[in-house]
Amino acid sequence: MAGKWTAGIVTSPPSAGTPTVERWHQTSVPGRPASLLEGLDTEDTVGYRTTFADPRSTEDERTRLALRGAVGLESVWINGTEHAFESVSPYFLPTYLEFEPETENELLVCLDAGASPGGIYETDDVPAASGMPGLWWDAEVQVRPRTFLASLETRPRVTDDGALLDIGIEVAVGDEPLDDAITLSMRPEGFHGGATMDRVRVSGEAGERVTVSTTLDVRDPALWWPRGYGEQHRYTVRAKLGDDATETTTGLRTIERTDDGLLVNGRRLRVRGVERRPGGDPRSDVERALDLNATLVRVRGHAPSPALYRACDEAGLLVWQDLPIRGDRFERDRATTVLESILEAFGGHPSLACLGIQDEPVDPFERPVGGGRVGRLAFRWRTWRAGNDGGDAQAVAASVPEEYVSVPITGAPGLDATATTLAPGWQYLDLADLEWLLERYPDLGRIVGAYGTQSVTAEDRDPATIPGVDAAAYEQRAESAEASLTYQANAVRRLTETLRRHESAMLVASSLRDSASGGGSGVLTLEGEEKPAYEALKRAFEPVLPILESTPRPGTTVALALVNDSSSLVETTVSWQAGDEDGTASVSVSAMGSATVGTVDIPTDADAVAVTVDLEKRSVTNRYPL
Repeated sequence: MAGKWTAGIVTSPPSAGTPTVERWHQTSVPGRPASLLEGLDTEDTVGYRTTFADPRSTEDERTRLALRGAVGLESVWINGTEHAFESVSPYFLPTYLEFEPETENELLVCLDAGASPGGIYETDDVPAASGMPGLWWDAEVQVRPRTFLASLETRPRVTDDGALLDIGIEVAVGDEPLDDAITLSMRPEGFHGGATMDRVRVSGEAGERVTVSTTLDVRDPALWWPRGYGEQHRYTVRAKLGDDATETTTGLRTIERTDDGLLVNGRRLRVRGVERRPGGDPRSDVERALDLNATLVRVRGHAPSPALYRACDEAGLLVWQDLPIRGDRFERDRATTVLESILEAFGGHPSLACLGIQDEPVDPFERPVGGGRVGRLAFRWRTWRAGNDGGDAQAVAASVPEEYVSVPITGAPGLDATATTLAPGWQYLDLADLEWLLERYPDLGRIVGAYGTQSVTAEDRDPATIPGVDAAAYEQRAESAEASLTYQANAVRRLTETLRRHESAMLVASSLRDSASGGGSGVLTLEGEEKPAYEALKRAFEPVLPILESTPRPGTTVALALVNDSSSLVETTVSWQAGDEDGTASVSVSAMGSATVGTVDIPTDADAVAVTVDLEKRSVTNRYPL
């Protein structure tokens, strides 16, 4: 909505009629009223206010207020009158209400300060301001005909004979009974291809809400592919009824999980992912993920703005969407309802690949464990004692439609999780213990839902005051903020390269950006500045990459490997240089594979080792300072 917005704490009691606010603060929509955070109590109500003119061109038109991302929605007042809305939806579904506007109008939206968005917002991983009530995404006054299309949902399905689009349409019937037909069309978006048209009958009494369903048959469909594997073909579905029309964009693809990774449209894909937490601009985050050579974004513990899904559809990035439920507060019935809402909100996007059901139900390493022999014994003891009844999560995962991959449980070693959260060199063990860990427990590296360490970006900040930083682990691993940044970069590189060499099917680095100013697990700061770990992860995520199999030191010999995440055989030459010594080797590595190329003899006076692979259009160099 155009116009200025203000926000303030409501001071009048609920029974006093129109809410009153003593002091208004300038705010913005979309956004959160951060200026109100200090002194805000969970018992408070936050008011959002703006004014607008009558948007109609004739009095026969209907007006509807649409609120998207309305966290803690309590009541809506227009011109001093409270208006009922259809239901209190999860914040990631839109809330609508109809009203009769005046020439000039005042809108007041009241939000419960004690309401929680759930998921990661209920943890210490993000600052309190991230989850405070607000109009996070959008507020819009819509002008519609007397009878109009209230919603349009699509769910694509690829079949052996082509593809189908399951379509659901809700119609708001006006003042007269309805007996008509909705015209449906599907056209290619930005490419040449076949179009489809159909008509579906709709009837209803005056004032009713009517839902109709149908299926469009798509012959010779052009599939949506992840970036690097094909084009991101999409289709626009348009529904028209009388003078009203609405449309949405979707794509067609198949996806399934195997022990070797994902199969997208029948082709193997090894996933290099990055975790995304609340705080960044959606499109900027997608651009950064692409720059990091990632193929997937994991939306950890929250529901993002729809802009993130649109950007991932366009870019060819897969999305792993968590249910926004805190892992240790998991309830089967609630999770089933949230899953249905997530699919309603995002199910038509071809980028939606994986649905994470329960995240971090138990933390066996709340107190850090060291490395070496004693640390390994402690690690084994903690994982042996850890336990989690994952029956409810497995039951909810079983209800996930076959068009998506379910990840029932993501968690620490010892929980029999589908995807592992790995933190060697941070919460437990040392980085040097990673090989032992993966050799003793090979299943831990098959699907990795999160891995990495944390860093602090300001020497004058107490790590214990920074959301998303484990102060105990930080104290054990780093002597200063600068040292933590270096340590994080080295750890990200070593963890990534080792997991890739062990041919992990899916690995997700934690995380793209910090959740708060001052530090965190991000390779970017909250403000978007690159940490040293950013370039380290970007290099380690190169699809085809030469890797030293152990830490190089002057005067030693180390093995050299080549990992190939591309979809085709790589036959090439790998060269190395260390001081005055160099060498080359020919290598052939199958798609989604890895192979040892040879060895590198490092002179005692060398200060770095550089290994290079020559590809068809460019060369990739991996440099190791000594």
